[in-house]
Amino acid sequence: MSSTPETKPSASYADNKKAPVSTSMPEHISLDKWADTGFEWSGEVDPNSFERLATTLSAEHDQSNTQLNAELYRRNNVLHLAFTLKGDIWLTCQRCLQPVAVDLSDDYNIALLENDSQVRLIDEEQDYLLLDEIVTEQSPERLLPFKKLVEDEILLKTPMAPKHDDCEMSVEQFGEIPEEEENENPFAALASLKGKL
Repeated sequence: MSSTPETKPSASYADNKKAPVSTSMPEHISLDKWADTGFEWSGEVDPNSFERLATTLSAEHDQSNTQLNAELYRRNNVLHLAFTLKGDIWLTCQRCLQPVAVDLSDDYNIALLENDSQVRLIDEEQDYLLLDEIVTEQSPERLLPFKKLVEDEILLKTPMAPKHDDCEMSVEQFGEIPEEEENENPFAALASLKGKL
């Protein structure tokens, strides 16, 4: 059976080439195993499961799971990690100190380059990382830190000082604020000195 460029392989063929579906997000993806055949993972992720992100989350509001669809694939001899996030995280507003929702929903695509010479194979706007800088070697395989890369992108999308769009800073006043005299001329004191000198 020959297939034209427009047709995709049958579902059963594609399923045999993909990683088995797991309920928990994998920490790593084995590049030796999946770099050439592709890897897909879909599921819900608890924002608190990301260690660095968890330190920024609001304790005043329950966090909802975020939907994650990820794919590792090769195009033009360049490896890509693409994923889609859908959902919000709750942070603390830096003005009123109440929980504020931050939407993470977006499509992300990172080119994973073997070396600097592959930069010419990708678009100028394409985000990329060098595999030598991120892959951990655990004999006998090379592991892509999948969960860490997803967390990195979430942290980049998270505002440094989150705040509500219509938030007014709460200010507490202590003591009396002295009233200034109206229309006092700042040069009046100089004028009175003029005749005395």
